[in-house]
Amino acid sequence: MAVEVAKLEIKIVNDASGLAGCIEAGQMEADEVVAIIGKTEGNGGVNDFTRILADEAFRRVLLRHGSRTEDQIRQLPMVWSGGCDGVITPHANVFARNEKTGPSDQSRLSIGVAVSPEILPEDIGRLAMVEKVAEGVGTAMEDAGIDDPADVHYVQTKTPLLTIDSIAAAESRGSGAVCDVHESMGVSNGTAALGIAVALGEVTDAKAEDICKNLDLYSSVASCSSGVELSAAQIILMGNREGAGGRYRIGHAVMKDALDIDSIYDAIRSAGLDLPERARAEDLSGRLVNCFIKCEADRHGRLRGRRQIALDDSDVHHHRHAKGAVGGIAAAAIGDPAVFVSVDAMHQGPQGGGPVIAIVDLGE
Repeated sequence: MAVEVAKLEIKIVNDASGLAGCIEAGQMEADEVVAIIGKTEGNGGVNDFTRILADEAFRRVLLRHGSRTEDQIRQLPMVWSGGCDGVITPHANVFARNEKTGPSDQSRLSIGVAVSPEILPEDIGRLAMVEKVAEGVGTAMEDAGIDDPADVHYVQTKTPLLTIDSIAAAESRGSGAVCDVHESMGVSNGTAALGIAVALGEVTDAKAEDICKNLDLYSSVASCSSGVELSAAQIILMGNREGAGGRYRIGHAVMKDALDIDSIYDAIRSAGLDLPERARAEDLSGRLVNCFIKCEADRHGRLRGRRQIALDDSDVHHHRHAKGAVGGIAAAAIGDPAVFVSVDAMHQGPQGGGPVIAIVDLGE
C-alpha cells in the first residue's frame, strides 16, 4: 500500500475544510485516511480543548465523505499537539494508504497504526505502560510491513494522562498514581518514549527507576503526546520499505540542542534529498512535506555555555519558551512556519535536544 501525504493549514480552531478539499479534488479518498498528526492553537496543557475541537472536525469530514461507520472513524489515530507558540502555524498532516504502485526496487514510505492494550491511570510512569506501548509498537511495525527496526524513522504516540477522577479510581484499586495531574503529561510522554525505545532495541534493559529519571536512555525516533481524551496509546509508526510504492520517503536525525539547525537538514538528507553542505530553505525545491520535532528546555539551564532563564520564568512556562524558539529555527530552516514542534521530550532524544523527522516527496 502506497502512502499519500497532505499538509493542510487549519484556518480556525475547528476548520477541516482542507481535508474536505483534498478528498473532493481526488488527492485521497476519505476511506483511505489512516492517521492524522497536527498542531492546534491552544495552550498545550491538560485543559487544551482545541485538540478536541480539531479532532471532532476532522472526524466529521471523514464520516461525511466516506463509507466507514462512526465507530470505525472513532478508532482512527489522530494525534493533536496543542500550542502554536511563536511563528508555528496550526496545521494537520494527513496520511492515507492507497493501491498506487511504484518501483518495487526502491524504498518508500510505509505507515502502520496500532492501539495498545488499555493503559490504566496507575500504569502511567511505571513499567506496565512501557511494556504496553512496546507491544503496540510491535503491532504497528507489522501493520507497516517493516521487519527491521533500523527502517523505522518515526513513532508518534498519543497516550492518556491523569485527571482528578482517574487518580481517585487508581487509589480505589489500591494503586496510587506516580504523579499529579499536571506532571502526568510529561510523565506519560516519557514513559511512552521509553516503551518505543525498548520495542526498537534502542534501550535493552529499562528499569522502573529509569522512567523519567535516567535521561541518558532515549529513542531517536519517538515523538510522544498525551491527552485526556483516550485510555490507550494510539501509535502511528513510519519507516521505509522496499516495494511500498508512492512518492514519499522518510528519514531522521537528532537535534543536539535547541540551536542545532544542521540536524534538520541532516534529517532531510536522511530521507533522500541531496543538499549542499551549507543548506538553506531554497535548496529544498518544494520537495519537503514537513518536519516533526521534539524539544525541551535543557534542565541544566544552559545553551552552548550561556545561561538560560526559561526554567526560572514564573510568567511563561518553559515549554512555551522551547516550542517558540525551536519552532522559529525550524521554520527558518525549511522556509515554512507550518512545522510540527512538540515539547515534553523526556526519553525523546538527548537532554536539551530531540528527534527531528523529515518526510520528502521524491516524485513519481
